[in-house]
Amino acid sequence: MITFLKRFLIGRPLKSTALGEQKLNKKKALAILSSDALSSVAYGPEQMLIVLGTISAAAFWYSIPIAMGVLVLLTALILSYRQIIFAYPQGGGAYVVSKENLGTYPGLIAGGSLLVDYILTVAVSVSSGADAITSAFPSLLEHKVIIAVVFVILITILNLRGVTESASIMAYPVYLFVLALIILIGTGLYNILMGNVPAELHAPLGTPIAGISLFLLLRAFSSGSSALTGVEAISNAIPNFKSPAASNAAKTLVAMGTILAFMFSGIVVLAYYYGISHRAEVTAVSQIAEQIFGRNAIYYFIQGTTALVLILAANTGYSAFPLLAVNLAKDKFIPRMFTMRGDRLGYSNGIIILGVLSIVLIYIFGGDTEQLIPLYAIGVFIPFTLSQTGMMVKWLREKPTGWIQRFVINTVGALISFIVTMVFFLTKFTQVWPVLIFLPLLLLLFHRIHKHYEAVADQLRITSCEPGMRIEGNVIILPVAGITNVVLNSLDYARSLSPQQIIAVYVPFEREDELAFEEKWKKFQPNVRLVTLYTPYRSILQPLTKFINTVQWKAAESNHKVTVIIPQFIPKKGWQNILHNQSSLLLRAHLLFRKDVIVTTVPYRLKK
Repeated sequence: MITFLKRFLIGRPLKSTALGEQKLNKKKALAILSSDALSSVAYGPEQMLIVLGTISAAAFWYSIPIAMGVLVLLTALILSYRQIIFAYPQGGGAYVVSKENLGTYPGLIAGGSLLVDYILTVAVSVSSGADAITSAFPSLLEHKVIIAVVFVILITILNLRGVTESASIMAYPVYLFVLALIILIGTGLYNILMGNVPAELHAPLGTPIAGISLFLLLRAFSSGSSALTGVEAISNAIPNFKSPAASNAAKTLVAMGTILAFMFSGIVVLAYYYGISHRAEVTAVSQIAEQIFGRNAIYYFIQGTTALVLILAANTGYSAFPLLAVNLAKDKFIPRMFTMRGDRLGYSNGIIILGVLSIVLIYIFGGDTEQLIPLYAIGVFIPFTLSQTGMMVKWLREKPTGWIQRFVINTVGALISFIVTMVFFLTKFTQVWPVLIFLPLLLLLFHRIHKHYEAVADQLRITSCEPGMRIEGNVIILPVAGITNVVLNSLDYARSLSPQQIIAVYVPFEREDELAFEEKWKKFQPNVRLVTLYTPYRSILQPLTKFINTVQWKAAESNHKVTVIIPQFIPKKGWQNILHNQSSLLLRAHLLFRKDVIVTTVPYRLKK
C-alpha cells in the first residue's frame, strides 16, 4: 500500500543515466529559480509603506527615491552574482565564495544563513500567497495557516517528482504573473499619464514632512530591500542548468534582474500615485488592482496569479536548499544523507526536511508574513555581504584583467548590503534577535558534525587503525524466553558458528518459573548449557548485561569473541508487530553500543 501510494504521488524511479534529462533550460530555470525574487514585488514595496506610514500618508513620496536606492543595490547584486557564476560554476554561491576567500567560519555563517533563509523562503512565500487568497476571499482568513500548510505539502510532493517535472508545471503561473503585472503596471501608468488619477491621492514629490529622519528612511530602505530576496538562488543552483551551465545561469540572472527592476519600480510608482497605504487584511497589489480595474475578471486574474506565484515562489527554496545542503554535506558539516539522490534523481532528503521545517515555521508564526519577512531578509543579506566581501578579497589576491572594475562593483554591493544588515538589526531587533542565538548554535552544530566525521574517518583509515586482536574462538550467548521454534531456529544457527561454546540465558521473574524452565530445558536441549538469572525487579536488560560483562571479561583472556544471538519472530503482517512485546529490539539497541560484543539477530518468519 505504501509503495503504491509513493509511486502514485512521486512516480516511477528514474535511472541514474537520466540525470541529464533533469537539467533546466533558460526558460524553465527563469520560472523555477526566479519565482522567489519576482514574487517578492508583491510584498517588498508594501514593507516600505508600513515604515513610512508611521509618520503620515504624506511621507509616501519618499518611496520613490528609496526605490531608486533599492534598484542601485539590485544592480550591484546582479553584477556581483554574475561574476560569482563564472568564478564558481560548480554552484554553492555565497557559501563557497565565503569559505574559499574569507575562511571556513565565514563560509559556514553564509551557508547556515542561506539554509535558514530557504526555509523562510518557503514559509514567507506560501504565507504571502495565502494572504493574497484571503484578500480576495476574506471569509477564508481564519483558515490561512491550514491553506499555507496544504500548499507546502503539495509543493513538496511536486518537487519529489523531479526538477524538470516541477519546472514544467510551475513555468506557466510565473509567466502569467509577469503578464498580469505588466497589464496592471501598464494600465496604471497610462491612467497617470492621461491625468485620470486624482492629484489629491498623493502628496507632491518633495513635500516637507515633519518627523522624518535618516534613521526612518534607512529603515524603510532595508524593508523595501526585502524585495531582493531570492536574487542569489541562481548562483547556488548552477548544476541544475543545461550546458553551458554558467553561461545559461548568467543570462537567466540578468533576465530576472531586468524583470524584477521593472515590476518593483512599477508597483512603487503606482502605490504612490494611487495613495495606497498598508492594510492588514488587504495587500497593496490587491488595493492597486481594485482601484484600477474594480473587482472584475481582470482583478481576480491579477490576484489569482499573484497568489499562485507567491505560493510557487517557495519552489526557489526547494531548488536551492538541497544543492546548498549537498555542498555542506560534502564538506562534512551536515549529515551525509543530504548527498543521496531519491527515486526521481532529486535530493529528496533535503526536499523533505525543507518542507517539514517550513510547516513548523508557518505554524509557530501563524502564517504572519510581516513577522517572518525581517528574519527572511536578514537571513539573505548576511550572505550578500559575505559573498561580495569574499569576491573583493578574490580580486585583490588574484588581480585578473579588469579586476578594478569588478572590485568596485563588489565593494559597492558589500557596503550597501552591510548597511542594510545593520539597519535591520538596529530597527527591527525585536523581530530579528533570534538570528543572534540561532546562528551560533548552528555553527556549533556544524562543528560537532564535522568533528564526528573526522574522528570516524581517522578510526576507519587502515593505516591508523589499532592492530586487531587475533580471534581464537567464539562464545555464543543466546537469550531465550521459552521453548519454541524461534529458539530452536536460533540454536541451529548458533551451532553453525560455535557448537561447543553456546550458553542459553533465561531471565525469570519468579522462582517457580526458574525451576520449571530448567526442567523443561534438560529435556529439550540437554547438551546446551543453560544459565538462569533470577531477578525480582522484572528487568531483563540489567541481569543480562551483567552476565555478558562477566563472560566477555573471561573470553578476552583467551582471545575469544562474545556473540549475542537474539531470536526474533517476524509476523506475517507488519501491523501485527504492535501486538507483541519488542524486547528483542530493545535488547539489540542496548547491546549495539557495547564494545567487543557482536550482536546477531536470527529472524523466524511466521506464515499465518
